[in-house]
Amino acid sequence: MNDMTAPKAMVSTTLKDWETDQEVRWCPGCGDYAILKAVQRTLPQLGADPANTVFVSGIGCSSRFPYYMESYGFHTIHGRAPAVATGVKLANPDLDIWLVTGDGDGLSIGGNHLMHVLRRNVNMQIMLFNNEIYGLTKGQYSPTSREGTRSPSTPLGSVDHPAKPAAFALGAGARFVARGFDVSKNLPEVLIAAHAHQGAAFIEIFQNCIVYNKDVFDDFAAPKGAEDRQLWLENGKPMLFAGGTRGIALDTTTLSLRVVEVAGDDWQGAGVLVHDVTNRVLAHLLVEMPFGPFPMALGVLYDDPAPTFESAVIEERRRASEGKQANLARLLAQGQTWTVGDNAADPVSSRPEGQGAPNADEPVR
Repeated sequence: MNDMTAPKAMVSTTLKDWETDQEVRWCPGCGDYAILKAVQRTLPQLGADPANTVFVSGIGCSSRFPYYMESYGFHTIHGRAPAVATGVKLANPDLDIWLVTGDGDGLSIGGNHLMHVLRRNVNMQIMLFNNEIYGLTKGQYSPTSREGTRSPSTPLGSVDHPAKPAAFALGAGARFVARGFDVSKNLPEVLIAAHAHQGAAFIEIFQNCIVYNKDVFDDFAAPKGAEDRQLWLENGKPMLFAGGTRGIALDTTTLSLRVVEVAGDDWQGAGVLVHDVTNRVLAHLLVEMPFGPFPMALGVLYDDPAPTFESAVIEERRRASEGKQANLARLLAQGQTWTVGDNAADPVSSRPEGQGAPNADEPVR
């Protein structure tokens, strides 16, 4: 480990320290602006160091993110951001990696790469901006588009069953899964919790595409009446919404969740569940709650750390090199190699000891 890879201490920064001189080129009103500001406001709270922070993105509107962060960054190719981010983390495990992707970039061409970074548990924060549409390529339906979505590629309405990003992450073995939305005042808290998690932290962020899928999340994200349609989860706290008048309980007959009415403050009498972020079964139930009959589950759904991929790789390298001396010359001299002598006219002088002149039919090495 050299000076560049040495652990960095917490530093004092402000929002301005994370802003670049680049023109932010998203459509006016795009939800990406709010997410950008949320991240820029959160990083100073984390004591993050711009010189030790890397944003890695793929292709799409969300993937312009690295240009707008005053830190290191990679704008990679479609769907491959997880692979590049994994390489960066293995090369320098002390870097703070933020992976930025979208529902098209991360769940279509990049679904395979995203699955592996989650199951390997590479220590990084993964922000998936979900606007249920392909925005950069002009409004085609995406893997998360709802059935019936009309777009240039589905003019009669999509017949696909949409993917659920949080369910995908849990199924891939993610140890941290959370949800938020672009203009939520609670989004920084979700980002802080993700950063504190040691391992792959997956955050689905619902994001409004003002041009091609405008206000598609207004049914739960619109400010008016939001408390009736949003369930903000807190570890160790009862699952209450609608101003504490309703809650989520477990139907022990069907082993499924149900909405219950809460009389007064007696949430325990109503059977309201207390959120436990380490309960993977509960996280699956929350992810699968259909919106409408149920509120939208937001915040940290699951947080149960496990050993990280890069820590296992580092330990494996340590064991492999233990008691061995680094000698590049000896390594290169192993196997089918030879040294060319001073007398180029004498073929025997350039062969290994005891070996005669090369056969004319022998391939040149």
